[in-house]
Amino acid sequence: MPDFLLEIGTEEIPARLLRSALTELQTKAGEWLSSLRLTYRRVQTYGTPRRLVLLVQELAERQEELVQEVKGPACAVAFDAEGKPTKAALGFARSQGVRVEDLVVRPVGETDYVFAVRVEEGRPTLEVLRDFGPRLITSLSFPRSMRWGDKKIAFIRPIRWLLALYGEQVVPLEIDGLRADRLTRGHRFLSSGELVVATPDAYFGLLREHYVVLDPEERKKSILSQLEKLAEQEGGETQADPELLEEVANLVEYATAFCGSFDPVFLQLPEAVLVTTMREHQRYFPLRDRQGKLLPRFLAVHSSSPGSTDSIKKGNERVLKARLADAAFFYREDQARPLADRVEGLKRVGFMEGLGTLYDKTLRLRELAAYLAQELGVDEGTARLLDRAAYLAKADLLTHMVYEFPELQGIMGREYALASGEDPVVAEAIYEQYLPRFAGDELPHTQAGRILSLADKTDNLVGCFGLGLIPTGSQDPYALRRQALGVIRTIISAPLSLSLERLWERAYRAYGGKLPRSLDEVLNSLRDFFAQRLRVLWGEKIRAEVIEAVLAVGFDDLDRACRRVQALAAFCSDPAFPLLHTAYQRAVNILKGDLSQEKPDPSLFIHSVEQELYDTLATLEEEVQRMVAQGDYFAALQQLSRLHQPLDCFFVGVLVMDENPAIRANRLALLAWVVRLVRLIGDISCIPSP
Repeated sequence: MPDFLLEIGTEEIPARLLRSALTELQTKAGEWLSSLRLTYRRVQTYGTPRRLVLLVQELAERQEELVQEVKGPACAVAFDAEGKPTKAALGFARSQGVRVEDLVVRPVGETDYVFAVRVEEGRPTLEVLRDFGPRLITSLSFPRSMRWGDKKIAFIRPIRWLLALYGEQVVPLEIDGLRADRLTRGHRFLSSGELVVATPDAYFGLLREHYVVLDPEERKKSILSQLEKLAEQEGGETQADPELLEEVANLVEYATAFCGSFDPVFLQLPEAVLVTTMREHQRYFPLRDRQGKLLPRFLAVHSSSPGSTDSIKKGNERVLKARLADAAFFYREDQARPLADRVEGLKRVGFMEGLGTLYDKTLRLRELAAYLAQELGVDEGTARLLDRAAYLAKADLLTHMVYEFPELQGIMGREYALASGEDPVVAEAIYEQYLPRFAGDELPHTQAGRILSLADKTDNLVGCFGLGLIPTGSQDPYALRRQALGVIRTIISAPLSLSLERLWERAYRAYGGKLPRSLDEVLNSLRDFFAQRLRVLWGEKIRAEVIEAVLAVGFDDLDRACRRVQALAAFCSDPAFPLLHTAYQRAVNILKGDLSQEKPDPSLFIHSVEQELYDTLATLEEEVQRMVAQGDYFAALQQLSRLHQPLDCFFVGVLVMDENPAIRANRLALLAWVVRLVRLIGDISCIPSP
């Protein structure tokens, strides 16, 4: 069976969007081809800045036929006593476009019904692809699309050519006046003119001959190999940077790496300034010596002729020199004023619409930091330093350096705090308030840094949720998911014992009535939001139903919730778990959600099994509560499994739903006591029976 090849030739696609575009193209193509009843062996996508490529291997030459059966009236209604079709049968056949004599009879249960069977022949693949191609291309979604010329379609960048081949045949698809052909183009600078593609197989070799490496993974491997070789030649090494490597690979079609240099005098700047300038602004890879010290060298990649490397290197060195000179100027200018002198200026800078100024945020940070310090039992000296860090936390946002390089917020705050003579604890906390900045990033490691980080992220979360700015779908413009995960990871890793809900409430009240949503609305939304983050975090190692069992009874103390979910996950493999689960499930089924807090009255016991269960619960309650207080949840679960035998005897020996209301309520109170004790760890009814 022939292969299908589709190439969408465009102007340069932003590097950060190439991977998602290829993933969407592959997913949609596979789903749509299956829905169109076209079988294939494999769907693959490739891409460069100038093209998105879809390859469908061994695509069937025709659609599979479609057989549809529509149920009609019962035979007793469709045919009279003589077996002749009635008006019901004739009308049904006519409505389905079949002859009445072609109706078939099939049993449904104990009754026979007539069915209309329609067979739709499959269309030739070439015809299907003619319609499928334009729909697929226009269905691709991007954060921002554009229109160009007189075209009505919107795409990430202007489409300049289309290539569509099914085997040796051109697929005659068309989009807004642009017709597909068998023509493609090679590298923008290293190739000229249009290239004629005979078959999908020939396409890949032809483009390689014309300096286009279609596979992004192959480009990454080539770039990494060149970088490592150059680093070795320079007597240094470059650190792994997968994110930058992918971005650079998506900026070029054919990669040539080179090594450039800059004046060693710039090494006097903070390392973060140098690395940020090279990495974020120029897409360079910093070079370090064997001890990890930054060298006055950089590695970069270009997509032009290898013979042009020398002139390209000189041009890049000139650009970097100018940027570093600017950075050095900003650094000197910023140090002319103590960091504390900039705090007043925060009164003139808005934080977010509806959430006041950055100075207002500073006041809230001090309030939240003081609250957390008290809750966590921070000593008086550290509390004073923490308050100072909260006061200075946002001051570096008014420096020239952070204005020019926003990525350096917090980093330059630490540098300028130290240069201003602030305590190192204050400086480190200013830096750590933004940690973690991305998945896998380091966490705050100082006490003041953890607290300031929690205060900052909590203020952001409560403020945004108070305005109704809650992430939906893939949209999260304020990175609230990342910040919530940062809060969770910071608390769990320390670990810190505190109430999330009291912290949220304190943050809400710190806004002084500015938030339009009520406290209950904000708390409910945050509860759901954090529960979902915990599902993601714990779901990497723990079964979903175990997670739900713990979340069902609350996670206000995150550290304890984390230990509960780990203990319950381990206990599920213990031989005692089925015994506890069965006993608990029976109690839950009878109670139907009524967990009365009333303790049972022994004077109302009639049968010895009631007293036996009561005595077991009274003994267990003290032991289990002690173990829970110590955080030994696994041992608590083992103790709770002792309920199995007295509960079994209880269910056999008495009728729980006794006619006497007092006796019935007393027996239900015994079962509610059982459920309350187990729910100190989790609602194990969420877990399927073993």
